[in-house]
Amino acid sequence: MNRLAHETSPYLLQHADNPVDWWPWSAEAFDEARKTNRPVLLSVGYSSCHWCHVMAHESFEDQGTADYLNEHFVSVKVDREERPDVDAVYMEAVQAATGQGGWPMTVFLTPDAEPFYFGTYFPPAPRHGMPAFRQVLEGVRQAWDTRRDEVGEVAGKIVRDLAQREISHQGDRAPGEPELAQALLGLTREYDPQRGGFGGAPKFPPSMVLEFLLRHHARTGSDGALQMAQDTCERMARGGLYDQLGGGFARYSVDRDWVVPHFEKMLYDNALLCRVYAHLWRATGSDLARRVALETADFLVRELRTDEGGFASALDADSDDGTGRHVEGAYYVWTPERLRAVLGDADGDLAAQYFGVTGEGTFEHGQSVLQLPQTEGVLDAEKVVSVRQRLLAERAERPAPGRDDKVVAAWNGLAVAALAETGAYFGRPDLIEAALGAADLLVRVHLDEHARLARTSKDGRVGPNAGVLEDYGDVAEGFLALASVTGEGVWLDFAGLLLDHVLARFADPGTGALYDAAADAEQLIRRPQDPTDNAAPSGWTAAAGALLGYAAHTGSEPHRTAAERALGVVTTLGPRVPRFIGWGLAVAEALLDGPKEVAVVGPGTAADAHTTALHRTALLGTAPGAVVAVGAAGSDEFPLLADRPLVAGQPAAYVCRNFTCDAPTTDPERLRTALNGR
Repeated sequence: MNRLAHETSPYLLQHADNPVDWWPWSAEAFDEARKTNRPVLLSVGYSSCHWCHVMAHESFEDQGTADYLNEHFVSVKVDREERPDVDAVYMEAVQAATGQGGWPMTVFLTPDAEPFYFGTYFPPAPRHGMPAFRQVLEGVRQAWDTRRDEVGEVAGKIVRDLAQREISHQGDRAPGEPELAQALLGLTREYDPQRGGFGGAPKFPPSMVLEFLLRHHARTGSDGALQMAQDTCERMARGGLYDQLGGGFARYSVDRDWVVPHFEKMLYDNALLCRVYAHLWRATGSDLARRVALETADFLVRELRTDEGGFASALDADSDDGTGRHVEGAYYVWTPERLRAVLGDADGDLAAQYFGVTGEGTFEHGQSVLQLPQTEGVLDAEKVVSVRQRLLAERAERPAPGRDDKVVAAWNGLAVAALAETGAYFGRPDLIEAALGAADLLVRVHLDEHARLARTSKDGRVGPNAGVLEDYGDVAEGFLALASVTGEGVWLDFAGLLLDHVLARFADPGTGALYDAAADAEQLIRRPQDPTDNAAPSGWTAAAGALLGYAAHTGSEPHRTAAERALGVVTTLGPRVPRFIGWGLAVAEALLDGPKEVAVVGPGTAADAHTTALHRTALLGTAPGAVVAVGAAGSDEFPLLADRPLVAGQPAAYVCRNFTCDAPTTDPERLRTALNGR
């Protein structure tokens, strides 16, 4: 057993019994490399990564490969989800050197942590132009032993090149109407009108871009923006990307048509998409959007909620296919024969037609991923419910995919926001309670006495790694959503504590640019900084959105100024690469709209029906980034409630910008017009 046995990361624990003498990322590992004069093998992955599992089985569980590694290298294993800063720094180097990246990431370092050779997955034997992993190891060892000066020069040049990479940032000039119009035009050019989404295969759910499109439509009335959002959401929800039985989305589609997914299910994707579909329903009243939002929320609670109230990171793509082999997608795929065996011949044939299951199959070995083509007339609504229940019951008997029980602060913040809003929109207090449970765990376990966030926890035990910028931004976003939904000002207070750290420890006071790691965090070869989205909003733009929302709630000029300055990067990148800065564009829409501030005041501490109606109307308003405060007239629970009296003794709503308000209204319909009009 190696040194990983006492780690909290499920990914590291998966490697605890490898014959490789793994070290976790630590100063001690690099001290060992210096002392023994060996290079470092850095292997980065995550628990639900299919090719990480493949390389582990092929190479890291192989005794001969392990013996070679143990003799000639100091081997360091990193969970990219626990240490996104380490992952980001070396992935930047890998992409700069090779033009591509991915996981597992394989990097060879000097004892000073400087990279000099790169790759991702390496097979055990030469394949498709890739060298065997053992060949790579032998080549690196030979270079280390015989050409050390050359290795040092390469490593030094790479580090210098990384240090010279600067983010193009326009200071405090936030994007205006021209930049957002150009961004929309750019998205239109990359849009796939036949299939929805953007670009070709593999095709990822464009969650942050969809939020931008919905907000842009809400602010400007753009039919084109709404059409792209609607069509993409429908195609994703009808495809194999979406779990037609249990709800929730897989990580991405391997094809352009959303048919065959990469089957891992991630917390961040499902939290973001739950919110997108809820917002789409809010804008259009779509029955499909309502169903998908609620089914995805139910998936989150049913499959990912931990005993401590947080949400686990992921479900694996692979599972036992019933023969002892771990196979990608085994839990989810069907054949016509299997449908008939579960449902009987008649219902089985109808279900095959309804879900697009064919004799040839849409996946591998004649198997199909369930879809929802335009076949609603095949089964009536009652029969659909019956068929889904019976298929779900059969599927529950299959070996389930593994679950990564690590609780990541940022992704739980996204889940808090999604569940709070979805619960409020659809009258589901159980979903709001689930959001409160996760928020409570973040405060109890992840937040220390100085309001500093830890990145992860597992089984209620806090992990060793400090939170990064996305943790502070996304958790603050979740707390702000919870404050608007529940009327509990304590969540606004907690958001403020987190955002104070953003201003003090993550922001460049000179430019307003933001860094992914705090100024007092562990010093790597480069301080990571990236304003572009990946699978979730970038820390930079997540923090900008939370800063703007907090300023709208409190009137804080420093927070609003910081948000505006941070959005300067969107001025530069939005028109050029809109697909990759969608959340920044969404935040910019909120800034252009105000954002609106809604104060709902009632007669006392217990909400009456009239106050509740106004509050719900406010939450359902489509004004981009609007914040809502609800409470008794004269309450000090929220700054927005101060000096906002009842109107003729009746509950009232005030719609404001920068704390300057229009005339209050007691009529929910007038409030709806004020928040949804353009």
